[in-house]
Amino acid sequence: MNIKFYGYNTFIIEAGDKKIAIDPGALFLYYFRLTSVIPPSEWANITHILVTHGDPDHYWHADRMAEISHAPIIFNKTMIKNINGKSMMLAPRQKGLSFTTPIDNFFTLEVQQSIEVDGVKITGLKATHGPLAIKLGPINKVVTPGPEERIGWGAIGFQIEVDGFTLVNLGDTIMHLDEWASIQKPDVLMIPIGGKKTLNTMNEEEALKVVRQMKPKLVIPCHYNCPAFFSKKYNPADEMRFTENVEKLGIQCKVLRSGDSTQIFEN
Repeated sequence: MNIKFYGYNTFIIEAGDKKIAIDPGALFLYYFRLTSVIPPSEWANITHILVTHGDPDHYWHADRMAEISHAPIIFNKTMIKNINGKSMMLAPRQKGLSFTTPIDNFFTLEVQQSIEVDGVKITGLKATHGPLAIKLGPINKVVTPGPEERIGWGAIGFQIEVDGFTLVNLGDTIMHLDEWASIQKPDVLMIPIGGKKTLNTMNEEEALKVVRQMKPKLVIPCHYNCPAFFSKKYNPADEMRFTENVEKLGIQCKVLRSGDSTQIFEN
């Protein structure tokens, strides 16, 4: 199995004949670039598209990738509505809660629900996007997710079982130790660590608590030092210190830069 990281919470997992994309968003706000985080050259062979929540930067290109690859999109049931008999997805590239993007090939799930899609078993995990603290020069603003707020809409994590491997991707979430207690010894845990200042995800210390509880074989930290809001290091975190603390537990931790990949040969 090969796991490639593209920054934020964006991954491609290749196992057997499956090629799973997680959060195919865009590099945007930083210098106003709206380019795809996953290069379009990778789109055609994608077999599954997983979306953890409705922040545009996490799924800006999900529908476009689906159109080219013909892969289904899998997400929380709250990401789609039936409007006049048509399935309409929360629009990736429109402001607010606009369900205006038509979609045909999709699967929805809820927390603790499992579905199997073309040989891949996916279970929904509890996830809650924290408030987002935004600082732009003299402007300080905290946006709290809610029923009328786009940020964090449809947040859900995934347990993915493919080709004999179990992977956990929690998306952008605060800590839920009780709800995750049943997850034990996954092969891979992809976990956000950059919430110390911006509050939208777990911070390093909280993520370490989750690692202690789940006891994964491999930890990949994500969603930290992200380019956004005119900064190259939004969601700041010390990934090397986090790695040292994980390895003290006897657990492997792999820091991947954007474009890096790692292979797992046995489970």
